Amino acid sequence: MLRLGCHLPITSGFVSATMLARALAANTFQFFTRNPRGSGARNIPAGEISEAQKARLSFDIAPIIGHLPYTVNMASPSEGSYAFAGMVVAADLQRMEAAGAEFLVTHPGSHAKAGREAGLKRIIACLESNFLPKAGKIDLLLETMAGQGSEIGTLEDLAEIISALGHPANLGVCLDSCHLTGAGYDFLRTDEVERLIAVVEKTVGLPRVKALHLNDSKFPPGSRRDRHERIGKGYLGRDGLINLICHPQLRHLPMILETPVDRYEQYGEEIALIRSWLAEFN
Repeated sequence: MLRLGCHLPITSGFVSATMLARALAANTFQFFTRNPRGSGARNIPAGEISEAQKARLSFDIAPIIGHLPYTVNMASPSEGSYAFAGMVVAADLQRMEAAGAEFLVTHPGSHAKAGREAGLKRIIACLESNFLPKAGKIDLLLETMAGQGSEIGTLEDLAEIISALGHPANLGVCLDSCHLTGAGYDFLRTDEVERLIAVVEKTVGLPRVKALHLNDSKFPPGSRRDRHERIGKGYLGRDGLINLICHPQLRHLPMILETPVDRYEQYGEEIALIRSWLAEFN
């Protein structure tokens, strides 16, 4: 069964988010673990978690995926920003495991002109101190990035991080169709999807890929621009997205829409559109 969902708010609680996912015909969803542009973290009562788990089971909504705020930068040369990143990684691994989330996604970070090697060392040290000691049932997923500015996040970067940490079982990868397009993959071509699969296998390994952010792209391959577009309205369009969704090595992944909608109902429209494409394809 295709697991297709979207990014939803939890400001009104996990039960509300679960009910909204059901109303949108989503069977998985993602959410920010705390204020995406700040540091505030919402207290999640045990009763809310229990009720949400019951609702998820009833409506077959799984997995749920936390996403760390954009303010987390594990590669930062600034001691203040770096300390904040470590605190959030450690705290939210525990918070999200308690909340019943299966995965926690984070952007690896930006070296801010300090250089790739320096940035990678900071990320590895941050995870060594704040991820390895807190490792539990939840998987931490490093997201692939477009290569914008001083971003770290190629598959080769992620492989280096995972290797340096000793290949921990619960450290994985989240692919992003828009970011990968920006990084140079042209998914309008099926051979480019095969190239992606080959690179994944050579670097991080396919078993470590646990989720896919399904976004169209405002810009063409190799732009190194991270600009999401509505489903079917960007460079990838129907054909590029279907090439990814239907690939045998990817179709089992939970797929999360992070497109620039004005209202959450538009996610429901995009989910329906994708399922209509799949009905035609099959």
